[in-house]
Amino acid sequence: MAATESIMMPLGTKAPSFKLHDVVSNTNKSLTDIKSDKVTVVMFICNHCPYVKNIQKGLVDLTNEYLKKGVSFVAINPNDPEKYPADSPEKMKEDADRLGYPFPYLFDETQEVAKAYGAVCTPEFYAFDGELKCAYRGQFDDSRPHNGMPVTGVDLRKALDAILTGDSVNPDQKPSLGCSIKWKN
Repeated sequence: MAATESIMMPLGTKAPSFKLHDVVSNTNKSLTDIKSDKVTVVMFICNHCPYVKNIQKGLVDLTNEYLKKGVSFVAINPNDPEKYPADSPEKMKEDADRLGYPFPYLFDETQEVAKAYGAVCTPEFYAFDGELKCAYRGQFDDSRPHNGMPVTGVDLRKALDAILTGDSVNPDQKPSLGCSIKWKN
């Protein structure tokens, strides 16, 4: 499994808008629908990637904790389901239901949203402040498949805590590392 490192969106960048199909609710969701006045987290994930599978339980735990604090979350799958059937909308819904995803899980069929965010791998995380300006982009934590490190979400957690308390987020942020996005030809 070749790892791809995320490209770091410039801090302060306004979140690109989107409207995509949510496989969980079977409705379309836009950034405006999901936005929080405190913090909005946009995540690029998929079903088949071992880097995503490694953090799924920890991601659900962190999300459930921070939803109570007014943070909103959305996951977007940009992968080509023709090449990777495990990433089809039907399989996305199965995973979301099985894992209890407490956030919308959107399918980026055209891959335009991933391109707008500069996303290149899964998982990849972006945290935007109440004005939808990028305050964090990078990894969940240092855990990787088979490295034995616990899944804590410490990097994302520190960023969310800083944004929620009005503190500055440390600009020294580690890029995410994961599977490359499976682009269409």
